[in-house]
Amino acid sequence: MNPEETAPPAIEPAPPDPPPAAGPVPLVRPIEVAAIGTIVVVDQLTKFIVKATIPLYSKREIIPGLLDFAHVRNTGAAFGVLNAAEFPYKSAVMIGVATLALVAISLYARQLGSDEKLSRYGLALILGGAFGNLIDRALAGYVVDFVDVYWGEAHFWAFNVADAAISIGAVLVLLDMIGIGRQHAPRPV
Repeated sequence: MNPEETAPPAIEPAPPDPPPAAGPVPLVRPIEVAAIGTIVVVDQLTKFIVKATIPLYSKREIIPGLLDFAHVRNTGAAFGVLNAAEFPYKSAVMIGVATLALVAISLYARQLGSDEKLSRYGLALILGGAFGNLIDRALAGYVVDFVDVYWGEAHFWAFNVADAAISIGAVLVLLDMIGIGRQHAPRPV
C-alpha cells in the first residue's frame, strides 16, 4: 500500500473573510440635524423679533460706534448682491438659485467621510443658514437682515443669523480642506 493513497488530503486554510464593506456615510447625522434645526429656529426667531420690535429701515444702537440692530430687507443674494437690481420674476429666480445651492451642498455632503468632521459640521451650518434664508425668500420674497457692524463711516453689509452660520460653515469647510482639525492616522515606520 502506498502511503500517499492512505493519507487524508491536506486541508487548506480558509481564505480570510473580506473586510466589511464600508457603507455610505449618512447624509446627516443626528448632531448635524440638530445643528441645522437650531440654526433655522434661531434665525427665524431673531428675524421675527426684529420685525416685531424695530420698524423697517430703523435701527437700535447696541454697541456705540460698532454694532446696531437694523431692520432691512434684502431681495438679492448674500451681502446685498443684486439687492438693487430689479428684473421679472426676481423672487422666483432667487428661490431657484437657493434651492440649487441646497441640492449641490447636499450632494457634496454625501461624499464626505466620517473623518471629515469640520466639513460635515460646516456643511450643517451652511445648510441651516441656507434653509433659514430660503424660508424668508419663499414666504416673503426677501430676507430680513439686521446685524449692522461698522467702524466710523465704514459699514459691513447687514446680515442675519443664517448668513453668519453660512460664513462660519464655509470657514470650517475650508479649514478641513487644508487639513486643519483632521486626525491623521500614524504612519508606519
